[in-house]
Amino acid sequence: MSGKSIIYTRGGDQGMTSLLDGTRVKKYDIRVESYGTIDELNSQIGFARHFLERPEMKERLQEVQRELFGISAELADPSGQYKAGFDEDTVKKLENWIDEALELYDPAPKFIVPGSNQASAVMHIARTVCRRTERLMVQLNDQTEINPLLIKYINRLSDLLYTYGRYTEECQEVVF
Repeated sequence: MSGKSIIYTRGGDQGMTSLLDGTRVKKYDIRVESYGTIDELNSQIGFARHFLERPEMKERLQEVQRELFGISAELADPSGQYKAGFDEDTVKKLENWIDEALELYDPAPKFIVPGSNQASAVMHIARTVCRRTERLMVQLNDQTEINPLLIKYINRLSDLLYTYGRYTEECQEVVF
């Protein structure tokens, strides 16, 4: 080889993929669906960050993106040896961010139609992908126990994304 990285291996051409421990599974395996949807969520969050005006919200979502890589890796390791390093404080951090964001606008309950502006639309797409991720992780957990903090984190993350989506609807004027 000429020092180039290998992008294609042909290993998945028959509909199988390898997990972190080398186990081969179908590409539609619930474990693969779970960490694959986290990958989709990570991309959606990366896109949504570009529509936020508040620097601290952008920075926090970038931190979340890094944490999502750890969750993906932990889910991709059926041996249970890889740990994302989450604890209750990791979840509490998200709760604190939600509380801080709620102080920026009136969170009075009302029916929300996502997409009152472009920022709101992309934030709510990220939220719905996060909810799908959570459902898949719960399904995986029904088949084989996974770290319950991962599900808790994803649940709280969807609340954060909802809060940021509401913030963009109530406070952020996006001009194009």
